[in-house]
Amino acid sequence: MKTMNPLLCDPENGICEMPGSNSEATFATTVIENKPLKIIYFTDPICSSCWGIEPQLRKLKMEYGQYIEIEYRMGGLLPDWSYNSGGISKPSDVAHHWDEVSHHYQMPIDGDVWLEDPLSSSYPPSIAFKAAQIQDEQLAVRFLRKIREMVFLEKKNITRWEHLRHAAAATGLDTNRLKTDYETIAVTRFQEDLAISRQYGVRGFPTMFVTDNKGNRDMVYGSKPYAVFETSIRKLLPDAVKKQIDSGWQALFLQFRTLTTREFAELSGNSMQQSEIILEQLCQQQHLEKFSSKNGPLWICKS
Repeated sequence: MKTMNPLLCDPENGICEMPGSNSEATFATTVIENKPLKIIYFTDPICSSCWGIEPQLRKLKMEYGQYIEIEYRMGGLLPDWSYNSGGISKPSDVAHHWDEVSHHYQMPIDGDVWLEDPLSSSYPPSIAFKAAQIQDEQLAVRFLRKIREMVFLEKKNITRWEHLRHAAAATGLDTNRLKTDYETIAVTRFQEDLAISRQYGVRGFPTMFVTDNKGNRDMVYGSKPYAVFETSIRKLLPDAVKKQIDSGWQALFLQFRTLTTREFAELSGNSMQQSEIILEQLCQQQHLEKFSSKNGPLWICKS
């Protein structure tokens, strides 16, 4: 029986697909507490297609954040390396594939991590995220962003505790508590996420279920243009009015301390070429720092 390798993501469809994922969905009851819509987001720290939708997701939060709350669930993309298909049978085979995905999404991804310090599984960083959620939901989202920057740009093996600890400290989490929870309750929380993923019939990542209080549901599967996410919101909440966001660089970097060129372009309304010129000028003016990687930079606000 052919087994699909989960790291062989299809950039055309925008999906990192799970092996043997053909189960039917049996939806759980969704409870929405404060806002009219909930997005249940099934993802994974090393999902390149999930990294590819960061620009759209950030824009969605800024324009429709008053209507949506996002519930992050870890899907367990890479349990181990017991795969052999699609030309990928070992970590080093992923390197070139990630470079190709990077160019497709115009998001910086350096596949050399799979040559220099390859990950054995995506479970440890997933469990670490669940541990972060126990402390603080918003800090956990920042933590997830940080470990993604580490693996996609800095070529860090985020299964290693020293990198997870550094990311936790950088995002304001209690590292001692994170370690304790990481080794205990977070393991159970992660297993619960895997069970919920199966319950929803999730076949790959990113998968988002947009739900309202009446039980109506819409699904966005894979990396899609921003208009698809916006349409999903409006389908369930036709009266939603998107917030006019301040697209100036100060406001954007106040909201998000780090941005890729593609993210800045999506949020500011500038082209990629215009964005690169603007960001380079801001760097020269000492407003930003530039972290250069093989397939593109990360721009970091200094203040």
